[in-house]
Amino acid sequence: MSKPHIIGIKRDNLFSPNHIGNDRFIFELVVNELQNRDFNVSVCSEGTYCNEKRLEIDGIFSMGRNKDLVACLKEDELRGVKVYNSAFGVERCYRTNMVSGLIQSGIPYPRSFFLTTEEPIGHVYDHMGSQGVWIKRGDFHAIHKEDVSFVASREEAEHIISEYALRGIANVVVSEHLPGDLVKFYGVRGTDFFYWFYPYDHNHHKYELYAEINGKSSYYPFDAALLKQVATKSAESLGVHIYGGDAIIGRDGTFHVIDLNDWPSFAPCREEAAQAITEILTAAYAADEIKVRQ
Repeated sequence: MSKPHIIGIKRDNLFSPNHIGNDRFIFELVVNELQNRDFNVSVCSEGTYCNEKRLEIDGIFSMGRNKDLVACLKEDELRGVKVYNSAFGVERCYRTNMVSGLIQSGIPYPRSFFLTTEEPIGHVYDHMGSQGVWIKRGDFHAIHKEDVSFVASREEAEHIISEYALRGIANVVVSEHLPGDLVKFYGVRGTDFFYWFYPYDHNHHKYELYAEINGKSSYYPFDAALLKQVATKSAESLGVHIYGGDAIIGRDGTFHVIDLNDWPSFAPCREEAAQAITEILTAAYAADEIKVRQ
């Protein structure tokens, strides 16, 4: 029987702010693990996949986020190809979709409002801005540091919204600021793998602003098993298997998920994560799987 043919799609550097190397490392580890398990792996970029689609493939694993690529992969899934992460899940991780999905699924999430950049923000800020608010682009993930901005005044909020409008960003999510410890977590749904840590202790954060606003960790006690349960439910609600996210732990031990994204870098635990990712891909694309034809 011929080797199962798998396509791996690398993430474009544009979508790896301050984590280009880390994203590349986890991708390469998974490619190597699959090849060691006798899979035939072809690698391509986000920009070339739609023009190089194979006629005969057993599956796809992708770190891509380009919207044109996501549209192509959704078509592949509809014709029966197994894609990890699902392109439908990747799309649900775009900011507005993510926040809506988590709230609708009962995940503890900060109080938030959805606005267009043409709407006035003053009344929203006045309603919940006593400790400042976070303004986040709604159409996609954060690519530039300004895409997630903390503002401490109504004037700052209006300025950020106007800047987003000039950049062609049509929608934003405005969320209340919650004081507490920032915790980052990683998981691979369908396996036992789950890892959490305090990112400021390891200098592992995309933008210095987060550390400045949240401050040093206080290490409030919390239920780590419950965090795993809630994180898993969050990933299930958005339809992704390979995921990471952030939560704020309050003084009383309660927590709120503030972000959930598809296929993070897994930098502090990439070897263990690569094994778990390979585990679910191997199960999905085993040698006796019926081949998918276009």
